[in-house]
Amino acid sequence: MRKYIVLTAILFSATACGDTWGQRAVTGGGIGAASGAVLGAATGFNPLLGAVVGGAAGAGIGAATTPRH
Repeated sequence: MRKYIVLTAILFSATACGDTWGQRAVTGGGIGAASGAVLGAATGFNPLLGAVVGGAAGAGIGAATTPRH
């Protein structure tokens, strides 16, 4: 379980690379969906549900953390 927590922390730290609101939402959603699917499969849950939840969370976090210039 420890390696999954470390993997999640690494993926969340890389979430939402981009300069604009749209770029960060798309990349955050993609990274979140991938990590959610992997974690869902690794922990015995539904990978599709993990991808949906991870993608939504990643897109939301990516859009919310757009830098202000």
